[in-house]
Amino acid sequence: MTIKTNKDLQVPSGERRSFMKASAITATGIGIGLAPASEPVMAAIQTDFTDIRAGEQAIPVGNMKMPAYVSRPDKAKNPLPIIIVISEIFGVHEYIADVTRRFAKLGYLAIAPEKFVRAGDPNQYGTTAEILTHIVSKTTDAQVLGDLQAAIAWAGKNGGDLKRVGVTGFCWGGRITWLSATLPQVRAGVAWYGRLLGEKTSGNPRHPIDIVTELKAPVLGLYGGADAGISIESIDKMREALALAAPNNPAAKACQFEVYPDAPHAFHADYRATYREGPAKDGWEKCIAWFKKNGVA
Repeated sequence: MTIKTNKDLQVPSGERRSFMKASAITATGIGIGLAPASEPVMAAIQTDFTDIRAGEQAIPVGNMKMPAYVSRPDKAKNPLPIIIVISEIFGVHEYIADVTRRFAKLGYLAIAPEKFVRAGDPNQYGTTAEILTHIVSKTTDAQVLGDLQAAIAWAGKNGGDLKRVGVTGFCWGGRITWLSATLPQVRAGVAWYGRLLGEKTSGNPRHPIDIVTELKAPVLGLYGGADAGISIESIDKMREALALAAPNNPAAKACQFEVYPDAPHAFHADYRATYREGPAKDGWEKCIAWFKKNGVA
């Protein structure tokens, strides 16, 4: 499948990076780095372009321009609520682009920034371990949060309402969603199976469990009970940390979890064998309701 773009949203020639080249729909395992890392199957959901505009955009971050995929309603008159979509470790490919189009269909300005642009292209590596070593380990939390703030600022200058900002992310992006809830611009977050605790490094000095007292926005955590990488014990520890922070932090008190007992990791990723239709659809409904409940609509 060729990823469609609209001319008014395209990155100017010379500034473009073909970060969308590994389509989750067309990946077959032959010559596409995404395939062996993310176990692609035919996507269950393919969102069309009717009544929306969607395509690649360059967002200024300091002296560079960060690629992003941006979707919005075609005929919006008023400032739009903003959703920042944070990818898995595979970067911004067709599945993530499709998620932004789903939000655009609901009236949002949705932006998926390519957070790994400085470290390289995840699609050049064939395994998850290689991506973690060569791309993710070189992408620091400070850099990612700075890029996120730049994306929000760009949205505010391009039809977005800075009083209605939400963040959602998947796997690696789920962890970043928790961290983003410490930013003053963010009203609410929805974290899909994001890691909650783990080893600390210079680039990742703190994890979600370490920042509960600093939360400025409530987060809805969507997790799978059969996730081999994120244990129920770690979720329980996060719940305990939030409960301890709750008396002095309304955002921590408002956080919630939904755990789908039989769902594996990446149960929302409809291009992967891990996709589970029931939890994915229920989680999506809860995601949308969460943003509405917390003023991001």
